Amino acid sequence: MSQQINLFNPDFRKQRKYFSLPAMLQALGMIAAGSLLFYGYASYQVAQLGKQAEESGKRYSAEQARLARYTLGFSPQQANQSLQDEVQRLEKQVIEQDGLIEAVKSGGAGNTTGYSEYMRAFSRQVVQGLWLTGFKITGDAAQIGLSGGVVSPELLPAYIRRLGGESIMQGKTFSALKMQQPKAVAGAGSAPAPARYVEFNLYSSQGGEAGK
Repeated sequence: MSQQINLFNPDFRKQRKYFSLPAMLQALGMIAAGSLLFYGYASYQVAQLGKQAEESGKRYSAEQARLARYTLGFSPQQANQSLQDEVQRLEKQVIEQDGLIEAVKSGGAGNTTGYSEYMRAFSRQVVQGLWLTGFKITGDAAQIGLSGGVVSPELLPAYIRRLGGESIMQGKTFSALKMQQPKAVAGAGSAPAPARYVEFNLYSSQGGEAGK
C-alpha cells in the first residue's frame, strides 16, 4: 500500500514585494526636493556667471574708451595742433617783449635807470654833522623826500647846494622843509637829556614824505 505525502507548503513560496502608495509618494517627494535643490544651485551659479560677465563687459568698455583717448592724444593731428598752439604762444610772447623793449627805449615806461644813481649821489655828498635816516623817490623821481638829522641847522642849506650839483639832481628842487627836535629819551633813574641835534624832513613838494 503506497501513500503520497504532499511536501508543498505555500508559506515557503517566494513572495513578490510590491511598493506601497505611501512609499512611492515618499520617494517622489525626495526626488522633487533633490530636483529643487539642484535647480536652486544651478540658478545661483548662473546668476554669478552673469554678474562676472557684466563686470567683464564694463571693464572691456572702459579699456576701449581709454585706448581711444590715448590714440586721440597721440595722433599726428593732435600733436600738430599742440605744436601750433605752442608756436603761437611763443610768437605772442616775443611780440609783447618787443613792445616792452620799445617802450623802455622811447622813455614811455617812466624811470628806466632805476634809483641807484640817486643813492650814489646821496652817499657822495657827505657833510660833517649831517646824516640821512631815510629817503623816498616816487615814480620817475617827480617827487623826492629826504629825512635825517643835523647838529646845526646852518649845515642844511650847504648840503642842499652840494646835492644840487649832482647831475642826477639837475632840475630837481626842494620846496618844503620841516625841522623838529627829536623826542628825548630818559635814562634809568634820570631826567630826559636834551637832544644835541635837530631832525629834518625835506620834500620836493608838500605831498611828499621821506620813508624811515
